[in-house]
Amino acid sequence: MYTFNDKLDRAVLKPVAEGYKTVVPAGGRVMINNFFSNLNDVVVTLNDVLQFKFAQAVSDAGRVVINTTFGALGLADLAAAGGLPKHHEDFGQTLGYWGIPSGPYLVLPFFGPSSVRDGVGLYADSITSPAINVRPVAARNEMVVLDGVRMRANLLDSEQLLNIAGLDPYSFMRDAYLSHRQSQVYDGHPPMEKLEDEEDEDSPPPPSAPATKPAAPAAAPPVTPASSPAAASAVPATPGGEP
Repeated sequence: MYTFNDKLDRAVLKPVAEGYKTVVPAGGRVMINNFFSNLNDVVVTLNDVLQFKFAQAVSDAGRVVINTTFGALGLADLAAAGGLPKHHEDFGQTLGYWGIPSGPYLVLPFFGPSSVRDGVGLYADSITSPAINVRPVAARNEMVVLDGVRMRANLLDSEQLLNIAGLDPYSFMRDAYLSHRQSQVYDGHPPMEKLEDEEDEDSPPPPSAPATKPAAPAAAPPVTPASSPAAASAVPATPGGEP
């Protein structure tokens, strides 16, 4: 599936994204990003409530109201200027918040890196997404395509850094995705994994060998001519003091 997505990206998605970035000026791209971000804030607010983040839910609902009305349907992010920052919550994070593990890493067709948990979350979010529920269907499809193109265009600079670093793209995206999602589930403070050295320090020490009674010292031999220092130096010593 990764190979399929990679070939599709090289043949279609990347050229279209590069054309989009060339044709649409920077100011227009910012407004398009703001528009889809405002639609996403509806999904974010619902997941705030499901995670009992009520203060954040009020903030994100305020973003939707302000940007939809005074921000010309979200083309301008006036809420951020007013002190209401953008948050990122989805149903995959909500499942993680309630203790559902991510499950195996998956590469979904067209969507790319994911997991079993996030795949379920992606479907659940699509049910409540304003962009997916636009009618008629032709208008919905146009919005979905535009959203995909602008997201791919936003990744062009990151792709160049990946190519310069010479990293394996599959392993890099897998590790980066799983680490990023773990951080999102715990709001930027994931639990620290215990190192092996720390585990060794915390484990109880092995039981010590039972003490043995020291042997009585041997009686000193009588002094004879052979035991004089000169005679002892002529006798070769055994290595390590072994008998």
